[in-house]
Amino acid sequence: MQIKMRVTSPAFKNNEVLPVKYTCDGEGFNPPLEFSQIPPNSKSLVIICDDPDAPSGTFCHWLIWNINPQETHIAERSVPQGSIQGITSSGRPGYVPACPPSGSHRYVFKLYALDTLLELPSSADQSQVEQLIQDHIIEQAELVGLYSKSDQ
Repeated sequence: MQIKMRVTSPAFKNNEVLPVKYTCDGEGFNPPLEFSQIPPNSKSLVIICDDPDAPSGTFCHWLIWNINPQETHIAERSVPQGSIQGITSSGRPGYVPACPPSGSHRYVFKLYALDTLLELPSSADQSQVEQLIQDHIIEQAELVGLYSKSDQ
């Protein structure tokens, strides 16, 4: 049996509450993420973090591509060297902290292992990245953090 690729965080467990520190009610840093069981034939990794519960439709909170597949983690408040951050739903690159207007929201950190590097400008957004990676995904994993204003 093959062991599946995983994305985890030392800051929170899957389907548990995001610590306030990583939200708009705290410092707003990106949470630390850890990767394991990356397929050996991977050429790059992609992280897409979005909120499918946003009132106006899915909101992209973070978009990074061309992460070296040898990376085993992303530290808090950092971006892997050599990777590219794309445009989030806020209209700018970089991590947009969880900040639901009401109710509880899911923040889905999706990790993709690809068989290629992406040739995209840093002005690319989530839909452009998702369209380009469709035929290049070797494996994918996800980690879900929950947050609502009442969690603080």
